[in-house]
Amino acid sequence: MSFNIAIAGKGGVGKTSLTGMLIEYLVEQGLGPILAVDADANANLNEVLGEEVDLSIGEIKEEINKAEVAGVPLPIGVTKADFMQLRLNQAVAESNGYDLLVMGRGQGAGCYCYVNGLLKTQLDVLAKNYQYLIVDNEAGMEHLSRGTLGKIDLLILVSDCSRRGIQAVGRIRDLVAELKLKVPTIKLIVNRAPDGVLNAGTSEEIEKEGLDLIGVVPMDQNVFEFDSYGKPLVDLPADSPAKAALRAIVDKLEIIKNKK
Repeated sequence: MSFNIAIAGKGGVGKTSLTGMLIEYLVEQGLGPILAVDADANANLNEVLGEEVDLSIGEIKEEINKAEVAGVPLPIGVTKADFMQLRLNQAVAESNGYDLLVMGRGQGAGCYCYVNGLLKTQLDVLAKNYQYLIVDNEAGMEHLSRGTLGKIDLLILVSDCSRRGIQAVGRIRDLVAELKLKVPTIKLIVNRAPDGVLNAGTSEEIEKEGLDLIGVVPMDQNVFEFDSYGKPLVDLPADSPAKAALRAIVDKLEIIKNKK
């Protein structure tokens, strides 16, 4: 059975950057197989990982919708469900030490309910084939409230140093309790802290929210430079402050030891 890790928090706090560095570290430790999932309609985990994505779940949905509108027949003897599953399997991109699945989005107006449903169905099918399932969630709480992720063994809440960010992850933690989701471990990472140190106001808010802080990732000029030039963050030097801090946090979480 896979060990399922979900990363959540409000937008713009660096969830995807940390997710990419987490995946890289697990691959370096020789662990796997790993399924990395970008569950954000505005997908960019592949950019952090330095991967090209040829097909997303949202694109499959659009492809099948357009074929139905145009009256394009399916191959003889193939049902719509079988064809959908075939295309979903093709959306799993194989990489070096992990596979990548991207939710993406359909075109035009409308909610993402159907695409979310397809993602949930595909995760239910695929999860049993992997040691780790690592899901980079979209900003907010939708995937948790919809039960898209199914079983969650570790929920990593990511915030910046702002009170709004801490309050946002506090609400996510509260939603887990309200939905009676059985998540055995919920930890907080504060990202982009100046000099890697929390000020008194941030620390006070964390204590007020009753969050379990596992570590702090410092603001890193290297991350800014790589993002500015579109370089994959997995190519950051090993001594980059953000990368070093994230790896130390992963070691404290003991998820590597638990799977060996």
